[in-house]
Amino acid sequence: EARRQRRLLLVVVCVALLLDNMLYMVIVPIIPDYIAAMRGGGGTAGPSAPAGGNGSGGGNRSLLPARYPPASGGNEDVQIGVLFASKAMLQLLVNPLSGTLIDRVGYEAPLLAGLAVMFLSTATFAFAENYATLFAARSLQGLGSAFADTAGIALIADRYAEEPARSRALGTALACISFGSLAAPPFGGVLYEFAGKRVPFLVLACVCLLDGLMLLVLAPPGGTGARANMPVGTPIHRLMIDPYIAVVAGALATCNIPLAFLEPTIANWMKDSMGASEWEVGLTWLPAFFPHVLGVYVTVRLAAAYPHLQWFYGALGMAIIGASSCLVPACRNFGQVIIPLCGICFGIALVDTALLPTLAFLVDVRHVSVYGSVYAIADISYSVAYALGPIVAGQIVHTMGFAQLNLGMGLANVLYAPVLLFLKNVCQMKPSHSERNILLEEGPKGLYDTIKMEERTG
Repeated sequence: EARRQRRLLLVVVCVALLLDNMLYMVIVPIIPDYIAAMRGGGGTAGPSAPAGGNGSGGGNRSLLPARYPPASGGNEDVQIGVLFASKAMLQLLVNPLSGTLIDRVGYEAPLLAGLAVMFLSTATFAFAENYATLFAARSLQGLGSAFADTAGIALIADRYAEEPARSRALGTALACISFGSLAAPPFGGVLYEFAGKRVPFLVLACVCLLDGLMLLVLAPPGGTGARANMPVGTPIHRLMIDPYIAVVAGALATCNIPLAFLEPTIANWMKDSMGASEWEVGLTWLPAFFPHVLGVYVTVRLAAAYPHLQWFYGALGMAIIGASSCLVPACRNFGQVIIPLCGICFGIALVDTALLPTLAFLVDVRHVSVYGSVYAIADISYSVAYALGPIVAGQIVHTMGFAQLNLGMGLANVLYAPVLLFLKNVCQMKPSHSERNILLEEGPKGLYDTIKMEERTG
């Protein structure tokens, strides 16, 4: 029963992560109509209208053509960039609080609260009629993600305490994240085109509601008394200054920067440099799902066979990301662009799948085995990249150029890869013991130890 319950909880968490990332990207095909309405165009531009300003909104993943004419200024670009970054910004601010709360109240209640907020956010998206409502819904999603994502990953690490089961479970969650991000634009675009803008959000809201009900049935918050048996977790500020955790967090942020910065900029570059059509721009990222899943599978298998080389898998992934980023500006057609993008996603899969279980292991051996705060730190690392991407990337391209942006991101990953050597001996660490445990295990060796043991056992 316990094994079956944890598998069902894994399904609940994977669905929550899938929903969060689908909601993150499903608005891509719908944003142009809101921009057209704000201009007074009412969203009636023909399907062959050029995609002015589409890049700053991450529109490169949309399978539908943009529905608004080219802008005369960059105000719309700024609005779309801020809209896409608002989720990560709020997530970045809330994560320190959500991690601490998860450590204090357990994993199930924050996960349920996060799903409830995501449901409210999805419903708000469905009935939004202006930019302000969209911005509120997007920010609300960041609040829900700060609880649902962090609590979900921490719950997996807690229920799958042994390796290699923990790596497999976290790898499954990462595959769902990738699938949600890549499948959302065509999902939203097709339903938006044939059923209206509300239907994609209502479908996601219904799935979110069912996922929350399933969690209530499997693990009612506070119903099992599990929180009473949980130790007091290490404060998040102490985890942040742990050098090993800091190295992992830096790697997670650095490896996601190319993806976060390319999403809002690569569409315009493809149109300007190679005359890419709308369908080519829309299909650019879809093939990258397969190497991402392959990277997760390969890393899980290697980690099971050679667990002491987790640091090397992460370093290899960062080297692949760096090389692939540098190759992007050299591409001259649609088919060539797909290859380095697949390399970036494959490398990210190696880094994430190797280092997320490492965070849980570091907490086990160096701190207290409560995982809310440490995965809040991981979520902060992701949020830093995705908060900066939609706002900063376009400005860098405007001032320095697309090629310089990619070379800088690639160089950052290549230079950071050797830093993971610092984690080389992590697998040899032994769990830390409190003074009380040491005294009870070893027995008194002198008068002082005898008195201390009697005080603590008394």
